[in-house]
Parts: sequence; C-alpha cells; structure tokens
Amino acid sequence: MKANSDCTRIDRRTFLRSGALGSAALFAGSWACSGQTAAKRQGEIPFPAQWFAASIPELQALMSAGAITSRELTLEYLTRIRSLNPLLNAVIEINPQAFSIAAGLDTERRAGQVRGPLHGIPVILKDNIATGDTMQTTAGSLALLNSQVPGDAALVAQLREAGAVILGKANLSEWANFRGDNSYNGWSARGGFTRCPYLLSYDPSGSSSGSAVSAAVSLCSVAVGTETDGSIMSPSDHNHVFGLKPTVGLISGTGIIPIAHSQDTAGPITRTVTDAAILLGVLKQGGGDYSGVLRRGALEGARIGVDLKYFTNSSWGDPPSYPLMQKVLAAMVELGATLVYVNTDPSFLNNNNEYTVLLYEFKVQIAQYLATLQNTEARTLADLIAFNNSHCTEEMKYFGQQIFVASEATSGNLNDPTYTAARAASIQDARVNGIDGTLNSQSPPLDVLVAPTSSYLYSFAAVAGYPSTSLPVGFRGDRSPVGFCMVGSAWQEAKMLGFAYDLEQELNAQVPPQYLGSVPHEPPNAGLCTTPQPKIRGETGNIDWRSRHLL
Repeated sequence: MKANSDCTRIDRRTFLRSGALGSAALFAGSWACSGQTAAKRQGEIPFPAQWFAASIPELQALMSAGAITSRELTLEYLTRIRSLNPLLNAVIEINPQAFSIAAGLDTERRAGQVRGPLHGIPVILKDNIATGDTMQTTAGSLALLNSQVPGDAALVAQLREAGAVILGKANLSEWANFRGDNSYNGWSARGGFTRCPYLLSYDPSGSSSGSAVSAAVSLCSVAVGTETDGSIMSPSDHNHVFGLKPTVGLISGTGIIPIAHSQDTAGPITRTVTDAAILLGVLKQGGGDYSGVLRRGALEGARIGVDLKYFTNSSWGDPPSYPLMQKVLAAMVELGATLVYVNTDPSFLNNNNEYTVLLYEFKVQIAQYLATLQNTEARTLADLIAFNNSHCTEEMKYFGQQIFVASEATSGNLNDPTYTAARAASIQDARVNGIDGTLNSQSPPLDVLVAPTSSYLYSFAAVAGYPSTSLPVGFRGDRSPVGFCMVGSAWQEAKMLGFAYDLEQELNAQVPPQYLGSVPHEPPNAGLCTTPQPKIRGETGNIDWRSRHLL
C-alpha cells in the first residue's frame, strides 16, 4: 500500500536537510504522519502494538505482508529516538541518508528482490565503526570530529550489501574506555552520559553502552558493538540484552578504531538470540547461516563447566546473583545438560601481561588507523595526547589520560621482547591453561564454561580471543539486570548460539525497561585542568586498569 503522499514529501525533504539528531524536533508533524499510516494499516493487516519489540523475522513478515515498509519502520525507530534519547543519551548521531536507503530497499522489495533477512532492517553502529557517508566516526572523542574515513568498515559494507539500513551511531565510553584512570562508563566528550533504561542510576557499563541501550529500548532493530575485554559482555549484562563477542577474526576489524587487534572484535547486541544469530551471519567474513542451530533441545547432552568461584566469591564473581544463577543452572539440567564442577585459575588477570599487550598494540595500531584519515592533524598517539591537553576542559573534566600516556611510553615495536613475552604468556594462561585446558580436562570434554556475566570469566575469552555470550536471565533485588555468560573455545559460536537459544526459550526472561529511579548527579570535576598533567611513568605504569576491564 502506498504511503500518504504529503507525509512522504514532508518527511524526506525536511529530514535530508540536516543529519543532526536535534533537527528531529523540527518536523513533529511528519512523525505523527508516519504513526497514522501504521495505525490505518492495523485495520487491514494485523500490526502489533509493540512493533518495536518485534524480532527480525517478525519485522520481515510485516514488511512482506505489506503491513509496514522499511521507510515507515525507519521513521518509527526515529520517533522512539526522538522520544527516549533525551533521557538515555544512547544515540550520538542519526544517518541523514536513512530514509533514502530505506526507500530504495522498499523499491527492491516491491520488485521481488529481497537481499536476505536484514533487508530493510534498521541497525545502529557503535561510534568507533567507520561509515563512508556523512556521519562521524570518532570513538566519542572531539579529536576525531570532522575527520574523514576512507570508506565503510568491512562489516558496514557487508551490512549494506545485505540490505540493512544504517540508522545511526551509538554513544560509547570514549576511546572504548582506554584513555585514563577512573573513567565513567558510557561517557564521551562528544556524546555525554548514556543511562541504563532499567535502573537510571545503574552503571550502563561500557564501552558499548549506547549500542546496548539502543537495543534494549528498541531505538533500532539490532545494534553492533565492539569488545577488547568486556565491552559487549558487560553492557549486555547491565542493560538486559543478548550480547555475543565472537572469536577474534570471525568478523573483519578493518575500519574499526582499534585498541589491540589481538583482542578487538565487533559483535551483535540484540534483544533475542535469534536476532543475534541473523546479524552474526551477515557480519561474519564471507557470510554465514546460523539459523539451523536455533532449536529447542540443543542443550540435551551438553556438558557444562561450572566454577563456583565466579558465583560465590566476591573477588571473582557476583554472589548477589547466586540465587538466580542456581535457577538458571537448574533449568539447564532440566533441559538435559550435565553440570561438571571445575576449577579455573583467573589469577593471571591480575598481572600486567594483558595490559602490556594492549599498551604496545594501541600505540602502533592507532597510528596505522589515523594514517588512513583525511581532514585531521592527528597522526599519532602523541597527537591525541596533545589534543586532550589543549582541550582539557572539554575532554578531561572528569578523568585524565594516564592510559594514553603509558601506551605512548612503550617502544612502538611489536617485536619488542617485552611485548612478545607478555603476549605469549597471555595465550598460555587464557587458552592453554585456561579455556582449552579446562574444557579438555574432562572426558568427554566440556562444551562451554558458564558464570554470571558480572564475573571475570568473560575475560578468559577476551584474552584468548575466544567467543562469549551474555543472556539476560532476570534481576537482583535492587532491580538491576543479571546476565548469564557462556565461554567456549575458538569458532564455537554456532554451538553457543544453540545453547543460548534453548535456555532463552525456557526462561523467557526478557521484559521491557521500566526506567526506574532517577538520573544521578553529574560527577565532580576531577580538577585536572588547573594542575599539571601527569608525566610519563614508564612503559606499563602502575594503573589499576582491571578494576574496570570493560574495553
């Protein structure tokens, strides 16, 4: 059915005039127009009142039936952004080309051409993933504002080819939480503070805060985040959504602002396991199809490793969630899984090896990334440090750049024995003695290890470069969300998606946000801009960086 012609003319002309999020308020009439179109169709083709909670397959069914077009769906999501973003601050920028992209995809659909399950589906990307359009790619930093990337990140090109509508960019912890001590999750100089929609005073976690919140409150159909250590897992946990951090290398990292290629990866953040499987199939290098693993009964015969320290020891895990975790473990047993109690050694996470690896790689790889940009004077990490110093009141009001300084102090040589020894030790601890060693210590081997997401288990996967998932399973007594983490060996995403789907269907724990509590007060000024900046303190410094470990 054709949309109202007046609505079409007003929406497109007005929106294309500006890509600024604030400009949405200038055409309130067009939002109402879109809503009326959808409302009219309810009388002809069933249209769910909670359309924004629909999964990708459900949205595809609606578009195939003519109940809504991609263009109208895009308008509806932008309506929600206009309504909710002032409170949650999850979206840092909207794509002024979103309408025209959606309209083109609608034309293809009418002609009988549907590219795949993401055809016409609006997606939000974390603001460290390059898009070769008019949107910014800044990692939340003013230092990269107005710089020009050479083109789409590889994963963005794949999304476009699959028919996705790139709706906008999500806020994040600036520089993916790899700039300074005592940073605030979900804050960037460019985007401000992102808030948790379930409990407004609760830490939204980082660094993919905006991506997780965008998915949680349906500011898009699905979102893409990135992780070096915890940045998909922890925001998914804190915002009650499903997150999947894949094996490093499954998704191309080309065009993503790096911390360290040895641990960096993008990954899906979605409301359902089904949506994550669909999105992962498109993001995967060369493409993939994970639909066959999404079945009830996947956990039948599975062998699940459980290390109780992550459930009951406050140093390594999350004791307040243990009563809920017991119910989750019982559900896995009811579904046919066998629990095997094991003992892992996470003590290596307290040494400096991972941090040393990240410091060395960042100095080299951020310079490589900056070299690809136009319209910027930033070419090295030293340039970024100098920018922050010269823009101290905007960039360092709340915390400094000690991590940048420590990275700059490294040799910048990835053949340096200090780096190679730290990397070798990390692999030995996380893979050989960690995940693979524990899984293969039993006969027959275990399939996965599990724990509350709010524990140190996912850091094993991060350092190893192995996959992890976080499934929303309920809430603590204070109404803060709780996630359940699975960790597996390399390239085991399909198996883990099957397990997560089976458990998700059994628990049925997904509930919409309630926006409880109130937004906390602004943090105190750190006072860094009236005192001398910290001096370089040696190659690795003495920074308690793992107290956050959400990179």
